[in-house]
Amino acid sequence: MAEKQLQCTAAAAEHQKAWFANLRHDVFEAKKPYAIAQADMPLELFQLLGVPVVSNQWWSAIVSAKRMSPYYLDLMNKAGYHEGLCRYCSLSLASTLGNDPSKAPWGGLPKPALVAARLTCDCIQRIFAIWAETLGTEFVALDAPGAAQLPPRWWEWSRYRWRELFEEHRLDFMVAQFHPLITALERISGNRFDESRLRTLMEGVNRQEETFEEVSELICQAPNTPVRMHEQISNVMAAQWVRGSEWAISHAKAFRDEVKARVEKGIAACPGERMRLMWVGAGLWHDIDFYTAFEERFGAVFVWSMYLAFGPDGYIRYGLDDPLRALASRTVSMNEQLHNPPWANEWIVYQAKRHRIDAALVLRPLGSRSSDTGSLFIERALKQAGIPVLEVYADMVDARSWDGAAMRARVARFLETVPSRRA
Repeated sequence: MAEKQLQCTAAAAEHQKAWFANLRHDVFEAKKPYAIAQADMPLELFQLLGVPVVSNQWWSAIVSAKRMSPYYLDLMNKAGYHEGLCRYCSLSLASTLGNDPSKAPWGGLPKPALVAARLTCDCIQRIFAIWAETLGTEFVALDAPGAAQLPPRWWEWSRYRWRELFEEHRLDFMVAQFHPLITALERISGNRFDESRLRTLMEGVNRQEETFEEVSELICQAPNTPVRMHEQISNVMAAQWVRGSEWAISHAKAFRDEVKARVEKGIAACPGERMRLMWVGAGLWHDIDFYTAFEERFGAVFVWSMYLAFGPDGYIRYGLDDPLRALASRTVSMNEQLHNPPWANEWIVYQAKRHRIDAALVLRPLGSRSSDTGSLFIERALKQAGIPVLEVYADMVDARSWDGAAMRARVARFLETVPSRRA
C-alpha cells in the first residue's frame, strides 16, 4: 500500500473504522436508526436530526479497496444485472445482495432505516428502489433540476452570490423537496428540525472549508507539493462525511497544521519532484498505489484531485439568514459542478493553472455515462489550455478489467512526452 507520510492520515483512517464499528453496534445492539445516501445528498440534515449516514460512494470505495469488488459485481451479473450498470453507484447494492457478513468489509452494512438519493443519472432511481425493496426500508429521492443559466467562473459567485448563481426557482424547488426528507428524518429519529441549529452547523462547515482552503493554498504556493494527493483525499473525505461537526473541524485544523509544518521545513512528498500531475475524476479505489508509481522514474507527483479543491468552492456559503435555502444551493448542482459541462471544465482548467499542473490524467469510467461524457469536455478544455491529457479508461471501483502493469506502462510512455518545467 502507498506510504502514509502524515500522522493525521492514519488518524483519519482509524476514526472512520471506529465510527463504522460503533455504528454497527448501535444499530444491532441499541436498535438505533441510520441511513444510506448518495454523496451529493444534503448530509447536514441527517447529522442535524441525529441520523448517522453512510455514503453509498464511500462504502463502494471501502469494498473496492478491500479487493472485494470483483466478487460482488460478478454476483450481481450472475443475478441478471447488466454489465454496463454504473459500478460506483451499484457496488454497495451488490454487497447487500451478496448477504454474507463474514465476507463483507468490517462485517457489512446493517439494515438502514432509510435510503436516499439525488437522481442525477438514469440508473440511480432504480438502484435505490431495488435496494429499498431488498432491505425492506424507505426510499426518499430528490430530483435534479437543470440550470437555465450559468455565468462564467461560477466559483467566484458561489460564496456570496449563491442566490443568483443557483437561481431562485431552482432553490424554491429544492427547498420544497427537502421537506419530505426532513419529515422522514424527524419520524425516524424522534428529533425536530431546528433552523438555528442548522445555521450553526453550516457556520461550522464554513470554518472547516476555510481551513481546507488554507491547505490548498499551501500546496499551490509550496515549491514542491508537501502532501500527496491520496493523503489529501483521506483527510478531506473523513471530515466531509461529517462536515461541520466538532471532530471534522478539529481534524481539518490538524491536517492544515501538519501540512503547514512540512512546508515551513521544506519537506516535499517527493523530494525529486519534476512534474505536477492532476487526476480528474473519482478516485481509483482498487489501486491507490497507482498514484505514487511515477515518482521515482519521472519525479511525477499527483498534486490535485477534486476532493480537496471542491470543499471551499462548493460548500462555503456566506449569508445564512435562511440556512435551508443556503443548503439547497449546495445540493442543487453538486454533481454537475464536479463532472458536467459547462460547470466542471472551466473550474478544472482554473484549478490546473492555479496548481501549476504539467499534465492531467482524466478517468473515463465507461460504466458511468454522465461522468464519462462530461470527461470529454474536460479533456478538450485542458488541451485548449495547453495542458497534455491522457485518458484512463477504467472504473473507479471495478478491478476486473484493470491491468495495473499495462496502465503504468502506458502512463510512462505518456510522461516521456511531457516537458518538465522543473529541474
